[in-house]
Amino acid sequence: MTSVQRTMKALWSAQWKRWPRWVARATMLWAVLYAGFGLACVLSGTPLLYHGGGSGSSGLGWAVVAVGAVATLVSGAVVLYGLRPALRVLLWVACGLAAITAFSLLMDVITLMLGQGVDSRASAANKALAAFGAVLLAATARSGRLPGSTAGTAVRAPSTAPRPVQVAVCAGTLAFVPYAVMKLVWASGGVFAGISGEEMLAVSEKNGASGLFLTLESWGLDPTALLAVLGVFLLWGLVRPWGQVFPRWTLFLRGRRVPRWLPLAPALLGAATLAPYGVVGVGYLALATADVVTIRRGDFHSSGDALLVGWIGMAAFAVYGIALTLAARSYWLRTDPARPTGARTD
Repeated sequence: MTSVQRTMKALWSAQWKRWPRWVARATMLWAVLYAGFGLACVLSGTPLLYHGGGSGSSGLGWAVVAVGAVATLVSGAVVLYGLRPALRVLLWVACGLAAITAFSLLMDVITLMLGQGVDSRASAANKALAAFGAVLLAATARSGRLPGSTAGTAVRAPSTAPRPVQVAVCAGTLAFVPYAVMKLVWASGGVFAGISGEEMLAVSEKNGASGLFLTLESWGLDPTALLAVLGVFLLWGLVRPWGQVFPRWTLFLRGRRVPRWLPLAPALLGAATLAPYGVVGVGYLALATADVVTIRRGDFHSSGDALLVGWIGMAAFAVYGIALTLAARSYWLRTDPARPTGARTD
C-alpha cells in the first residue's frame, strides 16, 4: 500500500467514524420538518391521500405527524445517548412506517418522467419526504457498524446470486413480456382489448401526456415499455457479476466497483412500490373476476376489456416486484463489506 493510499484510507476512516453522529442529527432535523409538514397539511385542510379528486381526510396528515414525532424522539435519543439496542429497534420501526407512507412514489416519478402532472402535489411531496426519511432512519439504525469492526470488511469479488433468486428473476422478466407486447401493439396502431392505438393515443393526450411521450408513441415506441426494459436490465444487474463492476464502455470508470447505492437505490424504491402495488392489485382483480366487486371500465369499451388489461399489468408488477425484492436482498448481502465471508446469501 502506497503512502497516498494509506493517507486516503485514514481520511476515509476518520470521516466514517464521524458519520454516525451527523447522520443521527440529520435524521432528527428531517423528523422535525416532516412532523411540521404533516401538521401544516392538517391545519390547512390539505389532503395527503388522493382518491380521485375527493377532499380526503386528515387521517394521513395526523399519521405523518405521529411518524415525525416518534422519529424526532428516537433520533434525538441517539444523538444524546448513543445507539442503544432498544433505540435501534425503534429506528427500524420508524423506518418501516416511513417506507409505507412513501408507497407508490415510483408511480409519481414515472408520471413526471413522462411529462404528466401528478394527481396531488402534496401527496407526492409527502411520499418523497417519507422515502428520504426512510433512508436516513435506516442509515442511523446501521450507524453502529464501522469499518474494521468485523473481519469481513475486505472488498468482495463480484459474485452471482443463488439459483433460486435467478429463477425468480427469470419469472420477473417473463412477466413483463405480455405487458410490453400489449403496449407495443397500441404504439404501433394495433387493437388490443377492444381499443385501438389511436384511441389510446387520444386518451394519453387527454390525460396531459408530454410531447415527448406522444412523439415516441407516434414512432411505435411506448415509453412505459422502454421503462420495463430498463427495469429488466436492473433486475439482471442485481444478480450477475457484471452488475458490480463498471463495463469497458464506461471509459474512465471501467473495471471500477459499482457503488452499492447506485443499483440498490432504484431497486429498493421499485420493490417497495411495485411489489405491494401489484399484489394488492392482483387481489382486487381476483375479487372482480369472481364478481365480488365491480371493476370500472374507465377508458375501455367494457369491464371485461378493463379486467384483461388490468390482469396483464398487475401480474407484471406483482411478479416483477417480488423478483426485484429478492434480487435486491441478494445484492445487499453479497456486497455487504461487513458481512462475514462465507455467510449465506439466499
